Amino acid sequence: MSRRESAQTPEDLTRLFVERSNAGDAEGVALLYEVDAVLAYPPGQQTVGRAAIEALWAEILSHKPYFEAEQPLPTLVVGDIALTSTPPRDGAGARAQVVRRQPDGSWLRLLDQPEFVSPD
Repeated sequence: MSRRESAQTPEDLTRLFVERSNAGDAEGVALLYEVDAVLAYPPGQQTVGRAAIEALWAEILSHKPYFEAEQPLPTLVVGDIALTSTPPRDGAGARAQVVRRQPDGSWLRLLDQPEFVSPD
């Protein structure tokens, strides 16, 4: 396995997610998450743990979706925890992630809410 770029800022995670997803790299996407991370996906469910997240992304990426980078909203940081978010292009809510600085200074996702949709 070649050495993958690590997220040096919380905002790097979104860029790396898009790059790895578009390359079909499910393992690389999963490596953006902590070992015990929680992903609120599929809708109404949770995928818990890096291995389960990798399996989920392997299935999703097998359909060759294309992701475009979204401009991040301002990141909130307190100590080694940060809240990152991006507005989806369709304007339907927002995506949000709680990320944590690792001992080596890099950042990984701990909680990932891919999309918030406001109830009508």
